[in-house]
Amino acid sequence: MRPHPKPQPFPLDTLAVNRASPEHLSRQLYHGLVAIIRSRALPPGSELPSTRALAAELGLGRNTIVAAYDQLVTEGYLANRQGARPVIVDLPEGPRETPREEPPEPLRSPSLRGRLLLSQPYHHGRPGHVAFHPGMPDAQSFPFGVWGRLVARRASHGGETLFGTYDVTGHPALKEAIAGYLYSARGVRCRPEQIVVTTGAQAAFDLLARLLLDPDDTVWMEEPGYYGAKAAFTVAGARILPIAVDQERGWRLDAPVFSPRLIYVTPACQHPLGITMRMEERLRLLDIAETANSWVIEDDFDGEYRFQGRPVPAIQSMDRSGRVIYVGTFAKLLFPALRLGFMVLPPELAGRIVNALSTTGQFAPLLLQAALADFITEGHMSRHLKRMRRIYAQRRQLFRDIVTERLRDEITLSPAEAGIQVVGYLKEGIDDIKVSQAAAKRAINVSPLSKYFQNTAPTQGLVLGYAACDAAQTRDGVERLAAAIGEVLG
Repeated sequence: MRPHPKPQPFPLDTLAVNRASPEHLSRQLYHGLVAIIRSRALPPGSELPSTRALAAELGLGRNTIVAAYDQLVTEGYLANRQGARPVIVDLPEGPRETPREEPPEPLRSPSLRGRLLLSQPYHHGRPGHVAFHPGMPDAQSFPFGVWGRLVARRASHGGETLFGTYDVTGHPALKEAIAGYLYSARGVRCRPEQIVVTTGAQAAFDLLARLLLDPDDTVWMEEPGYYGAKAAFTVAGARILPIAVDQERGWRLDAPVFSPRLIYVTPACQHPLGITMRMEERLRLLDIAETANSWVIEDDFDGEYRFQGRPVPAIQSMDRSGRVIYVGTFAKLLFPALRLGFMVLPPELAGRIVNALSTTGQFAPLLLQAALADFITEGHMSRHLKRMRRIYAQRRQLFRDIVTERLRDEITLSPAEAGIQVVGYLKEGIDDIKVSQAAAKRAINVSPLSKYFQNTAPTQGLVLGYAACDAAQTRDGVERLAAAIGEVLG
């Protein structure tokens, strides 16, 4: 039997309360008592003073003492006894609060998957650094007044259906609106039941990688290509093989040495080059996928903004075997922080996707989805898109004119056909990573083109977004970019 501890005087002088502090007196007392117990200033089994006695000593109300004692009992620091004062529980020592004399043992490292996750590239930029953030739309031109009214209306009259975890594949009204929009704008043939609303395109890639890939499966990806999608496939354990893409020859779709389990492409507006896949290449791609029994992910992240002719139909509209998964996002159409994207799945996959969504929690807030459905069906999105096409066409031409005039000896702009970004190829000998770092010091947000190459020798260049900058911002941004290049050149 454990001997009863020898009574020790209560260390009243270590307890202090500050009546001017915003923290409640009972919480101050609680923290002081925890420190006494954890430091073992009183040994386990010691009785605390009665609530009346401690209240009198500290000049506090008895209810303040009772509240602190009750919390300590709830958390297991004290044991309450009927008709007796509470006693200190014999707790394990737990983590030491003072530094050890010997070196601490290293923390356990993350899993292999965790290490892969932590090592993947990203590019988010900073607030205020809109010049020249790749893919950043113009937030100043978005009709936030209309959007605010739609969100407020749905919040006021949404009822319980918008505030629970219902409709995990997407709000029915939004799925219907997306299906109608995709058919008229992109030629995508689908029923609302095939649409899954996600928290952005990246969430779709992550979920699809887990659903469709086993470790060591082969994935075909464009080179240069979107590193966000590559990151999702890499973390899933896939082996990435490049599909070479360039301005002159397009997609080089040779017969596969290893049959791909999945093929990822950005055919409407290649990321980052901005070129469009020709019909012969689309048919060749579908033929390869048919022969190899491969899935195809068609990432249509920026196809709406096309400045020569009309937007081209999606590959999904040509698919007859149910293997193309169409992924879209509202980040470029509306604004990135909305965090809403979608997938169009083949019917047999769409019918079972609820289980995966429920497990991963990758479903978007219904309130925002309902507001977006109204934004589409009431015609606000089509009007906004029409207006932004006109604005971006003007900004695109101005950007090209200024860069060509000011940086003709350092940068050659690609003849991009679509998208709200453009590639600027750097003169031989200029390091794009050093330029991007020097630009960041001048609040210029560019992405080095070499970052988009993973398997082959990179091309030196910059991915430049022009859409978020008006004329004055563009001129100022180009001057600061010129200064950054000058710094690198010495």
